[in-house]
Amino acid sequence: MKNYKADLNSINTFIFDFDGVLSDGMVLLTEEGHYLRRTNVKDGYALQFAIKQGYRIVIISGAKAEGMHHRLFNLNIRDIYLGVPNKLEVYNQVKEKYDIKDENIVYMGDDIPDFEVMRHAGVAACPADAATEIKDIADYISHKNGGEGCVRDIIEQTLKLHKKWMNKDAYNW
Repeated sequence: MKNYKADLNSINTFIFDFDGVLSDGMVLLTEEGHYLRRTNVKDGYALQFAIKQGYRIVIISGAKAEGMHHRLFNLNIRDIYLGVPNKLEVYNQVKEKYDIKDENIVYMGDDIPDFEVMRHAGVAACPADAATEIKDIADYISHKNGGEGCVRDIIEQTLKLHKKWMNKDAYNW
């Protein structure tokens, strides 16, 4: 693993997978056929706070559910790509749309569909319980599992490094 901390200096964009990163990867199935996912409030706080501090947050997920979109939209995330079969294509579209470079991006994924994108991102991060293949290419492996604060972990590290973590905006949602 390289020294990812130095690379965090260039970050202005965070891209996250949903299942296994923002959620714990477990899906509950209701009798009506709806899927329920569990997310972490501390991750949610960090996501909305990063946006307030001027960072771009993007979600790219192969899964698609209205509940996912609703949760993310309520955190003021507007770049939400769900039901994506090829994450690298969307990653490249986001780069072009905002004229950003790989070195400006943290990408956090947990499983094989994230592999190719992680090979391009400036900082490739993953939760502690990510697939072995993902851990093997990660620049940073969080000490937190998916859905248990790994998103907050990488956002907090970056904002602290940029001296944007504890400021007057931190005390309000």
